[in-house]
Amino acid sequence: MIVGVVLTGGASVRMGRTKALVEVSGVAMAERVAVALDRAGCDRVVLFGGDSEELSVLGRPVMSDRHPGTGPLGGILDALEQLSGPETDIIVVACDLAHLGADDVRRLIDAAAENPTADVVVANGGQVEPACALWRRTALEGVRTRFDAGERAIHRAFAVLRIVEVAMPATSLRNINTPDDLDRYP
Repeated sequence: MIVGVVLTGGASVRMGRTKALVEVSGVAMAERVAVALDRAGCDRVVLFGGDSEELSVLGRPVMSDRHPGTGPLGGILDALEQLSGPETDIIVVACDLAHLGADDVRRLIDAAAENPTADVVVANGGQVEPACALWRRTALEGVRTRFDAGERAIHRAFAVLRIVEVAMPATSLRNINTPDDLDRYP
């Protein structure tokens, strides 16, 4: 089983409004990512973190983040604790990767099948994009240890995990952080 997780809990300071709900080509960014996860074959897709009432307009389940304000690593830890299991992997994608497609997500799933001992299968579009990765339950202890030690950067938590990188088009991994970014990306 694979659960798709769209991280929607960021403060969106640079965007100036809830980033997950900002529309790209008429569709909220979080919904664009959720659709990519659906179409890639995830058995379930949830929004993770943020204001559940505000995000309810998307019509998707919203799970609460037990570590709000700790960045995406806190969300990943929470998602691993709540959603992963011996037979369940999670694919965690930041809501601002609005150009990610189902084929891109499928690359993660296929690479995970080919690398059964990997803790994390992460996208690389010229550089590692830690906010687009498939996580296995085997990553939980390493993530928890790093998080409890004060680490908040996903890429530094990778140091204690078995990582497989998957090549993806850089255009699929461009994140949208500011209103100006909306004009730069088709």
